[in-house]
Amino acid sequence: MLVLAIGDVIGRPGRQAVAKLLPGIIEQYEVDLVVANAENTAGGIGVTSATAQELLNAGVNVLTSGNHIWAEKEIIPHLDGEMPLLRPLNYPPGVPGRGYLVAGQAMVVNVIGRTFMGNFDCPFRTMDRLLGELESKPSVIIVDFHAEATSEKVALGRYLDGRVSAVLGTHTHVGTTDAQLLPRGTAYVTDIGMTGPIDSIIGDDIEAVTRRFLTMIPHRLSVGKGKVLFSAVLIRVDEASGRALSIERVSREVG
Repeated sequence: MLVLAIGDVIGRPGRQAVAKLLPGIIEQYEVDLVVANAENTAGGIGVTSATAQELLNAGVNVLTSGNHIWAEKEIIPHLDGEMPLLRPLNYPPGVPGRGYLVAGQAMVVNVIGRTFMGNFDCPFRTMDRLLGELESKPSVIIVDFHAEATSEKVALGRYLDGRVSAVLGTHTHVGTTDAQLLPRGTAYVTDIGMTGPIDSIIGDDIEAVTRRFLTMIPHRLSVGKGKVLFSAVLIRVDEASGRALSIERVSREVG
């Protein structure tokens, strides 16, 4: 099985890049499953049903998210609907939505980190419970770990090595160079990187972000403009064992 995981999609530029490039990438690599982090698709923060649908129409099968999933209230009713959109599994009980779903021959899980992020349930123990409680689950398990601290991401990757097919970091928008196969067969990368404007500060307008740092006055940021970098990783997984066979970066510029 070939799984393509797309990093945080930023606003309209990111959505347009996915729509333009994804069909060709799916055809080129014969991709079986596409996962994309969608929590920044609506103006750079949050996701709406319309922006989510754009990604689904482009060929994405499962949408993951993170701490910005609640930024657009319009999306909340859809979290318990038919749309294949996840919120982090380790939110407290009773929160709308779900943290995992089965898509074809694979299960996609979304968890959020705690270091510099917030008071969430432990992602390590949450994954233990999920993997222990599900009596019947696919061999292929893809985890989007939406976290800030690189140490926490590496730790979860090592903790789940051999129990899931891939642990893929999102949230920081800066792609890392450590895509690798861990010793027991789990594909890992600390951060996939963003699918958003290159001339920006992690996707947002440079002047606006710089002004915030200089003045410390909060204000809404706008999405950057210009060329877009499409950032993703492609994971080949043995369907019988669930072990990852390879992981490689897929990067494209859109002018």
